[in-house]
Amino acid sequence: MEAFVITRIIKAPREKVFDSFTNPDHLAQWWGPRGFTTSTFEMDVRSGGRWRYIMHGPDGTDYDNRVVYSEVVRPERLVYVHSHDIDDDPLQFNSSITFEDVEGGTLVTLRVTASSEEQREDMISFGAVEGGTQTLARADEFLSIGDAMFTYARTFNAPLTRVWDCYTKEEHLAKWWGPKGFVFLSCKLDLRPCGTFHYGMQGPDGSMMWGMLRYREVQQYEKLVFITEFSDEEGNTTRHPLAPNWPLQTMTIATFTETDGKTTISFEVRPVEASNVELEMFASAHGGMNVGTNGMFDMLDEYLVTFDPASC
Repeated sequence: MEAFVITRIIKAPREKVFDSFTNPDHLAQWWGPRGFTTSTFEMDVRSGGRWRYIMHGPDGTDYDNRVVYSEVVRPERLVYVHSHDIDDDPLQFNSSITFEDVEGGTLVTLRVTASSEEQREDMISFGAVEGGTQTLARADEFLSIGDAMFTYARTFNAPLTRVWDCYTKEEHLAKWWGPKGFVFLSCKLDLRPCGTFHYGMQGPDGSMMWGMLRYREVQQYEKLVFITEFSDEEGNTTRHPLAPNWPLQTMTIATFTETDGKTTISFEVRPVEASNVELEMFASAHGGMNVGTNGMFDMLDEYLVTFDPASC
């Protein structure tokens, strides 16, 4: 029994749209209704493969999900069974997503099939249609970011394990994290998917500033995916204290690679659910972001020279 069908023309080529539905780095930035974020634990996009992930609700509730693909035809369609991340889930349902070249972009069609009229009514009353509509809208917005994405890379004359430790342990972060001229005051770090890094700093003028990283993916010595936002001392999300049109949240994908004993950190940073005004501000700030990131990583460079491996 067909429960509902949702369609949207996404303003991007079909291959690119298909990639956004099958790349966990992309899905982390748009999958789910507005206010939700996604952490992927496993993704194997092939017939019989699984995608296991948690959706984090705006109220802090986590929702376990499992997708098992029955058909994957690139870049035409995905067919799968969707359930909570448990075996023999009585609430599981069948879904398909098709991708069709049309004028102006790609027609994406999401079809959901219910096992009974009761399940169909439950889905609709739960808000599944609106949630699916918002999800496709967020995919469209994500693929429309374009020039707003900020990229950066820096190579350090230190091995990967040392750089990773300096980036992921409280005692090291306290020695270099933050803009130049700021005094690092305190932090609480819980490095795991769904964990956080909450920190406080004092500016040159004596003002206090708090920030929060919310980790969505942690692959030791390889990659970190996290949401960055300004916060208050209690960890509540706040606006940028000096720029009210700054995006409320940004998503960073940081990758770590080692070559000949040197480590490169590469960034991709995108606004999350930003308005056009926020996107424009973010894009216009790339020059200042480059200067600020250089300054912070200059301090990491200096700290690495004094780094004592025995402290880890």
